[in-house]
Amino acid sequence: MEPFITLNEIDAAADHIRNRITITPRVGLVLGSGLGKLADSVMDPTIIHYTEIPNWPLSTIHGHAGRLVIGNLFGVPSLVMQGRVHYYEGYPMDHVTLPIRVMQRLGIEIIILTNAAGAINADYVPGDVMLLVDHINMIGMGGLNPLRGPNLAEFGERFPDMSRPYDYDLIAKAREAAKTNQIGLHEGVYVCLAGPSFESPADLRFLQRIGADAVGMSTVPENIVARHGKTRVLGLSGISNKANLDGSTITTHEEVLEAGILIVPKITTIIRGVLESLAK
Repeated sequence: MEPFITLNEIDAAADHIRNRITITPRVGLVLGSGLGKLADSVMDPTIIHYTEIPNWPLSTIHGHAGRLVIGNLFGVPSLVMQGRVHYYEGYPMDHVTLPIRVMQRLGIEIIILTNAAGAINADYVPGDVMLLVDHINMIGMGGLNPLRGPNLAEFGERFPDMSRPYDYDLIAKAREAAKTNQIGLHEGVYVCLAGPSFESPADLRFLQRIGADAVGMSTVPENIVARHGKTRVLGLSGISNKANLDGSTITTHEEVLEAGILIVPKITTIIRGVLESLAK
């Protein structure tokens, strides 16, 4: 029998964090590959390394600093994850999403999920930002749903509704922030694959035909766990590479990290607008 994460293990991590901080975070942010510098905007931060937190999964990927930065972000008490773990690193899905459970036990109301994503939509270019309006749970359809195993009824029901995975009000706030700051903002569908190999041209053409605009290896499991616990979610993808539908280009992780230099200021500005709106 697979050793599923228990409520006691979640609470051990939450208690450790709670005992280290003097604020009550209202918003949680998960920063994807190349996007960690957004955490530099946190004022008066308390920094907790993942290695210090009981049961916390440890990232093995370059570009993921592996720490929590907790403080005031654009007027809102926030908990920022500099880096996440992925299924392809060898963790079961309920371990991958344990940080979301911990955020929920800390009383966090809103989670902002960010990621670096590859373009499927031919109109997207590296450095663009996509607002997630929906997703395709490809990895979950293959049996790797993070809710597999005993239902944690303290968070939500056995069969949660997923008709609105991304919060309409938060989407509206992100649109307004992008418009106010003259940032081009795509709106599209993100698809999550298991990784770690990048997609073949045939993979991408298939994903395009089923309605995906951008592809990555994260975010969707975290969203599902967040929505299971009725936590509101905003999703933003930084487009790190152009659609390789014909096999003419090579995608590398270094390319993904380099694109973050262009993406971070845009995503930071959008998140600033959303949080300032919430602070009011």
